[in-house]
Amino acid sequence: MSLVEYECDARGVATMTLKDPATRNALSSSLLDELIDRLEQAQMDDSVRVVVLASADDRIFSSGGDLKAFTDDTPLLERYAGLNRFPRVFRLLGQLGRPVICAAGGDVLAGAFGLALACDLIIARAGARFGCPEINVGMFPFMISALIYRSMPRAKANELMMTGRLITAEEAERLHVVNAVVPADGFAAEVDLWAGLIASRSPVLMRMGKDAVDTTRDQPLDAALGYLQTQLALAFSTADLQEGVAAFRARREPRWSGR
Repeated sequence: MSLVEYECDARGVATMTLKDPATRNALSSSLLDELIDRLEQAQMDDSVRVVVLASADDRIFSSGGDLKAFTDDTPLLERYAGLNRFPRVFRLLGQLGRPVICAAGGDVLAGAFGLALACDLIIARAGARFGCPEINVGMFPFMISALIYRSMPRAKANELMMTGRLITAEEAERLHVVNAVVPADGFAAEVDLWAGLIASRSPVLMRMGKDAVDTTRDQPLDAALGYLQTQLALAFSTADLQEGVAAFRARREPRWSGR
């Protein structure tokens, strides 16, 4: 049985659904390997315009890292090599060339909190909770701390990591971690609305824009501005920019060519 189901519709919305109810979608080696494969599949598919990460369980998105792996007898060097799966997923999400929406239909915990923060947008169902409770079991959220610090104020980041406290979707929205909080009965439709809207934009400009954000996020200002100037010049050469301006002037919907 697949732990990550994959489906892409005619709009170019690729939905990857975590489906391991026995572990509450724990981010096991097997699940992460499948997720990496699916993300690489989407990256190679020119028809994909936006990716949605979702869960088949409406109570939890993912419980985070697999606790069994914390105490098994795997040799240290082998365990260290296996931990590379997390940074691979985080980097791949940033370098995917397509926006990624986390559909947080349930609790987003521990390593899964980092997975959500590595996405471009988070749509949360009302009642979902977010946090990193690793400290409660004698662990610290080492791998995701860098993502947490890049996504919320320092004091709140420290609070979550050092107390293990969870926050509501509404609090996460006030912290600008979550883009929207939606009642359960309208959650799926709202995620689909966001995905469809993004999929309707120019795929080439969206890819260039996402690549620019990923490249310049941690660069010094001068280096970032130099890179962005080059990308803007390249954008002027695209057919989609010309089409977008022409469609705006003619008051019609643009017909993107992806070039």
